[in-house]
Amino acid sequence: MPEAADAVKPEGEAEEKTAEDDEVLPEGEEEAHQSQEITGLFLQHPETTVAVTGTDIVFTAKVDSTTLSRKPTIKWLKGKWLDLGSKAGKHMQFKETFDRATKIYTWDMKIIKVVPGDAGAYRCEVTSKDKCDSSAFDISVEAVNVEEEHDIMAAFKRTDAGEDEGSLDFSALLKATKKKKKPVVDEEKADVWEILKNAQPSEYEKIAFEYGITDLRGLLKRLKKMKTVEPKHSDAFLKRMESAYSVDKGKKIVLEVEVVDPNAQVKWLKNGQEIKSSAKYIIESVGNIRTLTINRCSLADDAAYECVIGEEKSFTEVFVKEPPVTITKLLDDYHVVVGERVEFEVEVSVEGAHVNWMFEDQELSRDSHKYRFKKDGMKHMLIIQEASLDDIGMYWCFTNGGRTKGELDVEEKELEVLQNIADLTVKAEDQAMFKCEVSDEKVTGKWLKDGVEVLPSSRIKLTHIGRIHRLTIDEVKPEDAGDYTFIPDGYALSLSAKLNFLEIKIDYVPRQDPPKIHLDTTGNMVSKNTIIVVAGNKLRLDVEISGEPPPTVVWAKGDTAITALEGRVRTENRKDLSCFVIEGAEREDEGNYSITVTNPAGEDKANLFVKIVDVPDCPENVKCTSVGEDCATMVWEPPKFDGGVPVTGYLMERKKKGSTRWTKLNFDVFEGVTYEAKRMIEGVLYEMRVYAVNGIGMSQPSLNSKPFMPIAATSEPLGLKVHDVTDTTCTLKWLAPEKIGAGGLDGYVIEYCKEGELPKIRLPRYLRQKYLRRVGDKINLTIPFQGKPRPKVQWYKDGEELDVRVASIRNSEVDSILFIRSAERSHSGKYELVLQIENMEARAILEIRIVETPGPPEVVKVTDVWGFNAALEWKPPKDDGNCEITGYTIQKADKKTNEWFTIYDHNRRTNCTASDLIMGNEYMFRVFSENLVGKSEDFCLSKDTAIIPKIGLEYNPPPFKEKDMQSAPKFIQPLLDRSVVAGYSTAISCAVRGFPKPKIRWLRNKIPLDENPRFLMQNNQGVLTLNIRKPSQYDGGKFTCKAINPLGEDVVECTLLVRGMDGGKGGGGRVGVEYRDGEMD
Repeated sequence: MPEAADAVKPEGEAEEKTAEDDEVLPEGEEEAHQSQEITGLFLQHPETTVAVTGTDIVFTAKVDSTTLSRKPTIKWLKGKWLDLGSKAGKHMQFKETFDRATKIYTWDMKIIKVVPGDAGAYRCEVTSKDKCDSSAFDISVEAVNVEEEHDIMAAFKRTDAGEDEGSLDFSALLKATKKKKKPVVDEEKADVWEILKNAQPSEYEKIAFEYGITDLRGLLKRLKKMKTVEPKHSDAFLKRMESAYSVDKGKKIVLEVEVVDPNAQVKWLKNGQEIKSSAKYIIESVGNIRTLTINRCSLADDAAYECVIGEEKSFTEVFVKEPPVTITKLLDDYHVVVGERVEFEVEVSVEGAHVNWMFEDQELSRDSHKYRFKKDGMKHMLIIQEASLDDIGMYWCFTNGGRTKGELDVEEKELEVLQNIADLTVKAEDQAMFKCEVSDEKVTGKWLKDGVEVLPSSRIKLTHIGRIHRLTIDEVKPEDAGDYTFIPDGYALSLSAKLNFLEIKIDYVPRQDPPKIHLDTTGNMVSKNTIIVVAGNKLRLDVEISGEPPPTVVWAKGDTAITALEGRVRTENRKDLSCFVIEGAEREDEGNYSITVTNPAGEDKANLFVKIVDVPDCPENVKCTSVGEDCATMVWEPPKFDGGVPVTGYLMERKKKGSTRWTKLNFDVFEGVTYEAKRMIEGVLYEMRVYAVNGIGMSQPSLNSKPFMPIAATSEPLGLKVHDVTDTTCTLKWLAPEKIGAGGLDGYVIEYCKEGELPKIRLPRYLRQKYLRRVGDKINLTIPFQGKPRPKVQWYKDGEELDVRVASIRNSEVDSILFIRSAERSHSGKYELVLQIENMEARAILEIRIVETPGPPEVVKVTDVWGFNAALEWKPPKDDGNCEITGYTIQKADKKTNEWFTIYDHNRRTNCTASDLIMGNEYMFRVFSENLVGKSEDFCLSKDTAIIPKIGLEYNPPPFKEKDMQSAPKFIQPLLDRSVVAGYSTAISCAVRGFPKPKIRWLRNKIPLDENPRFLMQNNQGVLTLNIRKPSQYDGGKFTCKAINPLGEDVVECTLLVRGMDGGKGGGGRVGVEYRDGEMD
């Protein structure tokens, strides 16, 4: 842990051992550990050892892998977390062997020339897939029992550096030690310059550090100028200034001289410049005394000062000491892996202070490209962008008032084996290929055969593509058999496998077998002779062939033979095997294929059909057929080619014209080819495009539709009237429409008809789509129509005649008005207006939907909790508010604070995952539903909670002893004597405490006031008040308040004097009644 190196521990406190490596086993566990039975994965455990300094020790662990499905891996650890694999070198070596006969793995850890730093608790962990076992052991180190000559330098040699053991290590001197505090002696503040004058030059640096002087070079220059001169007799000065003064930064200093002539005028100089009186420099003259006061000294006041009278001068120097810069926030230790960023941060007491950084015993230069130094106010940071193994060690930060340290430990990245090498058994002239896959594609390595490195040749090829390493041996020979090992560079890891050579001796008997095709009908064949391939993928069809002598193979597509041995479409022939390969299948590759094998004994043939499936083409002819105030209806044609798989639906997107940001309109696949897009802005140009989706994937987007604009129709013109009529003309006048809309007004269409005109309803455009209104809104719809003679108007709702109690209807010659004062959800439905003139009629249907906020969701439950996440599910609300649910709002709260925070807004699905939960907290969740109107008023609370457990931490609270709060009553504020005027209400009060709550009784002249209505008694949290309503001169006396509980009682008293109304005026007497003890009313 980081610590300030200057810290001094209290006297008598024992020094604590902080090394994590020296863990002590509980009593009785050490013996049980040494004699434990072989259980779990270990056949042999490492044993606890006592070693002598300078000797070598070896620890061995064995594991039986017969029951394991994967090769076991092992870790050697020291203490709780230090992985010794990164410490491999001259001091510590690791070895792994495998016995193929017994399937036993053996691991050895060898420590060469044991040093005292190797002592401590160790642990050996072995893992294999889902199995794990651990074995602990200890190392104790004893000194060599030989008397050696005492060598003081040996105390500074490294004891835990391994191969760097010989170099000196002075880091022990940096550790804080516990010293007894010396008794503090009250001494007068010493004069630094007097001490420097009497000190030896070798002690100057020590004295400067002790008194906080940082400019050592300036100190030596000024000290050299100061000469010991016998004071000369002066005609102007009776008393001169001292040769030098020292003052702390921010303090005040007074320079004083005594002159001979009290009327003499003096001048004060600073570095030869005259000083003028100001708020900082105060010049005073009192009698023969002349003083210069410098307030709030800074480093700029560190100078030479003179007091001048005529030709005579009194000279002195002022030295300003900077206060030491202390460290307020210490460095932290870091444990990272190679390549990670490290940022050491320290905070000091003075903003802008200078600090020095050191790594081990080397000061870090600010010109280095490896380190970055950053300063932010009182914070100072040392940044290492990419940590390496060379950066392991102790980092120090120094100021002139303290220091702190932090340790950096860097581990190598673990290399994970994704595919191990498998043993091979091959025949002569066959090909052998060893293949392995590791997690890092940049890792290189080498191949070994029986411990000798394998070099590439014309027959042996070594390849490294991405994370895969291959060793390929063509035309295997008997001498190729052996153990092959792949060793990644830079990692203590090896992968081994064995190559077995199978030698087959055949007695040749000439014979002839007819050829036979062994076609595998499993795998990607959907039927006996059909193969489905996704476009862009590779098709490799391996067909086994038999026959003697070896038959000739011919592949053909239709009637065209395929003879290419290289290229995208090719054939590969081996003994007893023929391969047909298509790299990156295309639609043109679909068709009927055949394979024909022939030899002198006969012929065989098989037919195949290769079907290429792909994503569909994009939809066509996307266009807008109609628009509304905030909606538009889009239609399109299905794609010409469905990719060989039926189209399951479509996804739509829209954007504003000129914008590049597309917005999804649906998240679930839409199956139709007509879609109504909603929630658009009137008067804005939009474009739309459509994707087609099938079982393979999603098509390219269609061409953008022509721009369209959601727009509402203008309202009808107002005040139409006939202005003038002639024999052949008629002049009309009207007012502009009340509502024009975003599309503007292009003009008017004027129609006329002869008497007896057919009925026609001119339904406004905004009523041609669904008309939405909230519950409680007023609905007033005016629908114009025409027809002569005046048509008969009839309204229907959902096929039945409209009840006048549901809505009010007012008809005129040119329009019909539907009015609902306060809309309710029962008013939703399809309304039909019917105009009838004799046997002619016109109909118009409008749909009205009354909506409101939805109800809460149902059955919110926590389905899963893992890590710092929780999965939630719920059901849609029963009441959707008469419109589509547009989303859900999810909130969380921990049971400690019960404060709710929103984690998702407008979540469309009925499930979500809550992330970034805090370990150790228990969370509740609630969900609101939303529709076009807004969020539901109520919420649904989850029935169960999500508990994020603390991993590896267990808190055992100390036993709680409940404090006894019972106490006898005691008045903490007494009653005070009062004098009041008769006829004016007054109150007296006091305060009492006690538990259980005491019972209060008020008395006047020892008579209880319980039933007296003129006295009102109140008790507010122990504050007792007695209100007296309009007291008379006879209501005075001695008032007593008594508090009683089972533990005791307490009493407090006061005297109330009631004066007459004229008691304060001249000539009037003071009237009152005062009751003494024993007197009654």
